[in-house]
Amino acid sequence: MSPEGAQGAWAYLVPLIAIVVILLRGVRTRVLRIERMWITPALILLAVVLTFAVQPPPRLPVLVAETFVLGMGAGMGWWRGRTTEIKIDPETHALTSKASPLGMALIAGIFLLRFSFRDYALGHAGELRVTPVEIADVFLLFAAGLVCTQRLEMWIRARRLLGGTLGPPP
Repeated sequence: MSPEGAQGAWAYLVPLIAIVVILLRGVRTRVLRIERMWITPALILLAVVLTFAVQPPPRLPVLVAETFVLGMGAGMGWWRGRTTEIKIDPETHALTSKASPLGMALIAGIFLLRFSFRDYALGHAGELRVTPVEIADVFLLFAAGLVCTQRLEMWIRARRLLGGTLGPPP
């Protein structure tokens, strides 16, 4: 196998491994520590800020696409957070969470679409009139919207379960 063929194989093997890991992690119940739920969104938002700080402002069509994709990611994150099962132990008040099969399927599908579209977009960037950096920015914003909104939704529900409501119930 040529070096290019080996690189091509890794481009498909890595997402497949990631999907398997996500599915395996999702089938088990995990302890939910609401006091730590801000860490991953904070790191992602830091990555977004640092990424955009070193780049020139995006062109208007790219800004529109980035805004749209950020909203899509936020919507899917909210939905995925709503489908995550959160339970509270009545004696210890310990919270646990477990991803729903539908939520895991969503993430697996997003991974597959992302890697399929990324290959297409990078191969046709000139025809699409975007740069590879702009393509990467779109994917980064989608992930940021999804993860941050999912964590926020789960945090709100977990707080309500513990009795610390953030406002009137829906």
